[in-house]
Amino acid sequence: MNGVLPPAPPTVVLDGSPATGRYTGNPAHVDWSGLQGAFQRSALWKRFHHKRWHYVAMATEQCFVGLAIVDLGWTNTAFAYVFDRQQKKLLVDYSQDGLPGLTAQVSDRPTHGAVTWFRHIGSSMRYEHLQGSRYRLHVCIGKDLEMDAELDSAQAPPFLCAIGPIGQGGCAHSTVKSSALSLSGQVRAGGKTFDLGGGVASFDYSNGLLARDTQWRWASAHSPSVGFNLQQGYFGNHENALWLDGELIPLDNAHFDFEPKAPLAPWDIHTDDGLLALRFQPEGARQQSKNLLVAASYYIQPIGSFSGTVKTSPNATARQVHALVGVTEDHQSRW
Repeated sequence: MNGVLPPAPPTVVLDGSPATGRYTGNPAHVDWSGLQGAFQRSALWKRFHHKRWHYVAMATEQCFVGLAIVDLGWTNTAFAYVFDRQQKKLLVDYSQDGLPGLTAQVSDRPTHGAVTWFRHIGSSMRYEHLQGSRYRLHVCIGKDLEMDAELDSAQAPPFLCAIGPIGQGGCAHSTVKSSALSLSGQVRAGGKTFDLGGGVASFDYSNGLLARDTQWRWASAHSPSVGFNLQQGYFGNHENALWLDGELIPLDNAHFDFEPKAPLAPWDIHTDDGLLALRFQPEGARQQSKNLLVAASYYIQPIGSFSGTVKTSPNATARQVHALVGVTEDHQSRW
């Protein structure tokens, strides 16, 4: 299971099939038009099943910020929240659906050249690659939330890229995840101003042809020395990874032991290879349920801290993890 991951291929499709595997880095852009044979789908099917999103998380000692811009094909949506870690409460929780092709664009470029935006009456969100290793995030939600942040991957460990097929009514998926990016800027929310300098950021870029019914459990937390991304659900163990002292280590299947009806109780999370065993203590959560007749979703993202152990191989000495800030997620969508 462990070992050096190969560099990401230039494209997500090779010889008519998904370029299945886990890699370091990322493809320059994501284009599924070359799928053939068992993976070929009609233009209408792809219109309704093509899902893509850019999610960014930012953590400091004082606050945690999470936001996403999502293109579902037949509609788009965005959310942004600011969690005060000292008061343990949400200061801002913004969510807005938009009009297809008009109010949002999620780039087909995961990193260099990326421009992803959402705009609606009185609100705008924009994430863009500037140059080299630098990215800018600008958010303005009326008088409720203003943010200018810059992310820099120059000192960050390698990105994780995962590509693979999707069963149960889906087709193929790709994702690029970062660990700890350096962070600077400010966020103003709920009458408070937070300095983002010295904090860490991470992103999740996902782009695939997914099933109408899709669900997952997810966990992510990052610091300059240790970080991880875990998913249990539609994408198997493709995106499970540990970053330890700059090394990217693939992980096996992840298991989430928690009470769905009490998501603010502790979560226990481990991987089958024994490389990760953590307890997550929630401090608060963002949650949302939607029922749009043709679509429905349930989503909760607790914010809190992880403690436990990680290690680079089954026989390696365990590394202690203490109070690493991050999130878990329980998500079900009919989209």
